[in-house]
Amino acid sequence: MTGHDYVTEADRALEETYEEPMSLAAYVDRLFENPQIASHASKYLLEAIEAAGTRTVVEEGEEKERYRFFDDPYNDGEHAILGNTEVLNGFVDDLRSIAAGRAKDEKIIWFEGPTATGKSELKRCLVNGLREYSKTPEGRRYTVEWNISTAEGGERGLSYGDDGGTSAADEQNWYESPVQAHPLSVFPDAVREDLLAELNDELDDHVPIQVDAALDPFSREAYDFLEERYRRRGEDDLFSAITDEDHLRVKNYVVDVGQGVGVLHSEDDGRPKERLVGSWMHGMLQELDSRGRKNPQAFSYDGVLSQGNGVLTIVEDAAQHADLLQKLLNVPDEQSVKLDKGIGMDVDSQMLIISNPDLEAQLNQHSDRNGMDPLKALKRRLDKHRFGYLTNLSLETELIRRELTNETAVWEAGSYDELADRIRAPVRVTIKDRDGETRVQEFAPHAIEAAALYAVVTRLDEETLPNGLDLVDKALIYDQGYLQEGDSRREKEEFDFDDDGNDGDHGIPVTYTRDTLAELLQTDRDRHHADLPVEDVVMPRDVLNAMVEGLVDAPVFSTGERSEFENRVVPVKNYVYDQQESDVIEAIMYDKRVDEETVAEYVEHVYAWETEEPLYNDRGERVEPDPLKMKLFEIEHLGRFSESEYEGNQPRESVRNFRREKVITSLNRHAWEHRDEDFSVEDVDLTAIPVIKTVLESHDWDDVERTFEDFDPRQWSDPPSDTQTAAVKEDTIETMVDLFGYSAASAELTSRHVMGQVSYRWD
Repeated sequence: MTGHDYVTEADRALEETYEEPMSLAAYVDRLFENPQIASHASKYLLEAIEAAGTRTVVEEGEEKERYRFFDDPYNDGEHAILGNTEVLNGFVDDLRSIAAGRAKDEKIIWFEGPTATGKSELKRCLVNGLREYSKTPEGRRYTVEWNISTAEGGERGLSYGDDGGTSAADEQNWYESPVQAHPLSVFPDAVREDLLAELNDELDDHVPIQVDAALDPFSREAYDFLEERYRRRGEDDLFSAITDEDHLRVKNYVVDVGQGVGVLHSEDDGRPKERLVGSWMHGMLQELDSRGRKNPQAFSYDGVLSQGNGVLTIVEDAAQHADLLQKLLNVPDEQSVKLDKGIGMDVDSQMLIISNPDLEAQLNQHSDRNGMDPLKALKRRLDKHRFGYLTNLSLETELIRRELTNETAVWEAGSYDELADRIRAPVRVTIKDRDGETRVQEFAPHAIEAAALYAVVTRLDEETLPNGLDLVDKALIYDQGYLQEGDSRREKEEFDFDDDGNDGDHGIPVTYTRDTLAELLQTDRDRHHADLPVEDVVMPRDVLNAMVEGLVDAPVFSTGERSEFENRVVPVKNYVYDQQESDVIEAIMYDKRVDEETVAEYVEHVYAWETEEPLYNDRGERVEPDPLKMKLFEIEHLGRFSESEYEGNQPRESVRNFRREKVITSLNRHAWEHRDEDFSVEDVDLTAIPVIKTVLESHDWDDVERTFEDFDPRQWSDPPSDTQTAAVKEDTIETMVDLFGYSAASAELTSRHVMGQVSYRWD
């Protein structure tokens, strides 16, 4: 595309975003075509969230419906809020109650949680989502603008002492409401009530539109000026004259910070009134014809409520503005605030505050006074939603990858196997050395997984562990929803987890993990493997060792936390080693795997053996189950039984029980769960049955030893040429690189590490 093409494309984008200003009557006509463009603040925010749709996720081992709005879909996921789906759903439920006026009208929504839990992302996600939603036809947002210079006998302009021109076509004389006044606020109360009643009758929604606000002071100044002029003239249709297109226009605006969204940052200062609504500009008061009173045209309207009027008001790092919160006490239920003792302003804004736990400490400083707590009224109006640290391995892995790379796309997967591949995947980062040279540094497969799993394990409540589980098991159950133990799969419901535990309340934050990994990227690690390719590699054990060693000097952890976290690294190291070992074994045995046809034949014979169902060959001839085929499969491929467990080819009790409990029962359960409306099963996926899946995908060292009789892991680092070990190693490294995502260097290092451990117990 040429530069002109890009400019043309930008023109089209803006044309789709903005509309030509319209008359008040035309706006009302459009309302009845699309009522939701008149929605009040909480309803508008709710509609923006719901418009993005939902998706199903698994968090803490349970399926939940998640609003895609919080994935930051309009911004390619850059500021997506990972996890905390249940908290966000609770927020939307409360928002729905507030919008409908059923309850919690007086509440200020409060998001609280420790550092690095996604609270800042929430703010950015809300702003991004509202901005983009307001560009859509369904999400259009409207306000009014005024021109009094065209009034007959007008002596002054509308704003800030500017006399202006005399033509409605002169755009410099049009002044937009500085607080995004709702167009319906122009109508007299009784007329507006009738209009809304008719509009809500046609609205197919359980949340009616509510517009209770009067005109803002700035717009009221223009309205009163025009009313006085036309009343003096004896105008019969006074309202029509005031709201004529020469004086009043309805225009759409794009919601953004400062226009529909007010954000009060931690560093913002000033008196409470200035931070809330703005301040008087005293120099302007002298220039405006105010007849001895303060003129609302001389007000800045740069406070958080003024900017957020119409949609959303956010107080960021609310502990820095605790004094301001008490001034907000009556704003939600009274929906008004004062510029001055004599000048008030109606406010329609959904209020939301964000804080670390230190705000709660401030609010509870007088809690020992019981009924005499001076902050009791404030605390009653705060509706708390708590963000916690992520307790899902996949989410924490995704978050760490975001912190290290430019990846922003939100992970969505059709099955957990897809997520598992992403969890274990390597990360390769291009960095620049001090001498200006660039190089690629690799976090080996399972390295980011190791960091994520360790962080999650530090956040889990050990006191709520069911018997027989460790924290790694709990982490896996939370992420998958089940625990695979050999041939058996146990769902989360089978474990007695305490829902009142403290999971996610504390632990290693992602910022610590990110900084630790970033330091590893800058460390020259070539000395560890000088005989390997130049590409640098960070191994899982490097990551875990660095994270543990850094605890001592990290100021964010207490002495007790350091000790607790150090003790939790061992099961993580064991789990990660098991994953590496599995990769190496599966790479060794990749070409020796049992094909699906052989497995299917075995299952068919077992099913016919137990149920006496007829079994047919390819020619349609009935055949009897083959005891020898079943026996060979169970000994050679399953590796579970020996010759002593058969009498000739006939199975003993242990084998018969296995066939019934592990194969037949699993097959029947799978068939039942995947039946169609006619309760029939076609094309049963045998690979989805746990015991069959294990046969197809899992091997152990006994399989390796049985398959490669001359293989010796002690020779792995430098195997003699023309030996079986050398041939196995060559094929294994090639498979790990081509199919498992390893680089040549990380495959070499991982396999050396595994073989070093296996060598001790090989004999």
